[in-house]
Amino acid sequence: MSQRISSPVTELLTQHTINFEVIEIPLSEDKKPIRNLEELLSSQGRDPNSVVRSLLFKTGSDTFVLLAVAGGGRADWAALRKQVGEKKLRMAEFDEVSAATGYVVGAVPPIALPEAVTVLADNSAFQFDQVIIGSGVLGYALALNAKDLQEIMSDVPVSDFVKA
Repeated sequence: MSQRISSPVTELLTQHTINFEVIEIPLSEDKKPIRNLEELLSSQGRDPNSVVRSLLFKTGSDTFVLLAVAGGGRADWAALRKQVGEKKLRMAEFDEVSAATGYVVGAVPPIALPEAVTVLADNSAFQFDQVIIGSGVLGYALALNAKDLQEIMSDVPVSDFVKA
């Protein structure tokens, strides 16, 4: 009973013949993804820590950096600044996220992003057998093999960008 959704993310995965499963995420009445995503995933027998979040930062030189990170880790600001060679870094604001990535908050994937966005991955993003990423479509996420995600992100710098 897999939903068919189409986005640059599903197209990229399909091009690379990577299997993925669509997970429907119920939206609240105000059309925001439910806050208890962890509960939903646990009820499906999935590990809530395997969700790869896409955190978007804006640099002092007005560029955007996206960090793919699994679990509830907090970004290591010093490591991020050092990696991108920027003294100033802040979280992107709500409207900047869609402007920079082309996706709405809650659906931003770590792949299929505009070239102008620098993508980094924390080691945690690949530590699970299966990971869950933004689908590019609000209300849906994609589950896929972490090795497949790592392969598709093979040109992305991977390091410890999170404080334990």
